[in-house]
Amino acid sequence: MDAGDSNNGDSFEDLSFWWVFFGMFYQLLKKRQRAIRYNSILTGDDRVTEFLHGHWERIFNRTHMTRDCFVRLSSIMEQTGRLTPSRAVSVEEQLMIFLFVVGHGASNRDAQETWQRSGSTISKYFGIVLEAIFNMSGEYIRPPDMNNVHHTIRYNNRFFPYFQGCVGAIDGTHVSACVGGARADKFRGRKGDTTWNVLAACDFDLKFTYMLSGWEGSAHDARVLEHAISEPQNGFPFPPPGKYYLVDSGYANRGCFLAPYRGTNYHLRDRRRLGGDRKKEQFNYRHASLRNAIERTFGIWKRRFPILRSMHQFPLDKQAMIPVACAVLHNFIRMDPASVAQDHVSGDEDDDDASSEDDSVDADPDGVDVGESSSHLNIPQDMDMGAFRDYVTNCIHEGSSG
Repeated sequence: MDAGDSNNGDSFEDLSFWWVFFGMFYQLLKKRQRAIRYNSILTGDDRVTEFLHGHWERIFNRTHMTRDCFVRLSSIMEQTGRLTPSRAVSVEEQLMIFLFVVGHGASNRDAQETWQRSGSTISKYFGIVLEAIFNMSGEYIRPPDMNNVHHTIRYNNRFFPYFQGCVGAIDGTHVSACVGGARADKFRGRKGDTTWNVLAACDFDLKFTYMLSGWEGSAHDARVLEHAISEPQNGFPFPPPGKYYLVDSGYANRGCFLAPYRGTNYHLRDRRRLGGDRKKEQFNYRHASLRNAIERTFGIWKRRFPILRSMHQFPLDKQAMIPVACAVLHNFIRMDPASVAQDHVSGDEDDDDASSEDDSVDADPDGVDVGESSSHLNIPQDMDMGAFRDYVTNCIHEGSSG
């Protein structure tokens, strides 16, 4: 080998050395920049510890649930294997990251700063927790007991025995969608915003008993309901014979759905002038007062989870899962009396002010003991919903004028 070949070999080795050197230096510089970016004294795990062992209001404001409720939820998620701790991120922190985003409408950048994690880490665990909670819907969004009359109806003279066959209320609501380009028109609702049209049923404890998410905002509520009841895979909870749901006038009055009279209005300020001579208005008023449960449920749900009003730029499949996951959390929180009580204090939950009518049950205007059932006000098998609505309307009128 001559001197020229030797020099060329040395030059190649020197060049390789410098490439390796600069590569290592670049990686070190990136780590240094990351260390400077996330330089808070408190790590994500430290913040979780601070919330869990600090003042009770801090964890409630962060998660919309009490400490005991949060600990119970994280324990269930871990013990059932839905969430598993990683080397760096505990189950509690994963859950808090998710609750921070959906419960405060926080962006990925906000979450990075709060939890001192990279954007990819925030996205990763948000997706993991979202899927885990979504898959709990079968356990926590369940039909009510349809064989007993709910106490909201049984012990209120406005509703019993007239609506004793009612098992809940159904309606659609619009949830924010983040969609761009040519697809946006399909998601544009009546107000011009891009939304998802979410169908839901609730009971009179203000818990969701059914939810179907994934329809574009341009879809009509009646079309979404028709899809829900016609496709077995949607798992719609049909009530037993004689039972029904309350719906608004946007739906047909048929099957197991009792709607108000169309073209017949009622006004709270004029209610005292009804005097028992405007039967349809009386029916519509009481129907609306009871059906208001679904509006209240939607209201609490949306106030508790602001992401439903301002969706982030997630993939569409994730966006469709978020309303259901938030409904699971809503029901889980409703099962904790302390969290519900704190909702009243913090203003996250409305009082039942659907009506100013006297709720006294000391005297039943129809002469029917509220402790007894009146089976003739369930739907007879040979009577369609239109005839049944007229029958209930006449009973309300006779009771009011009696």
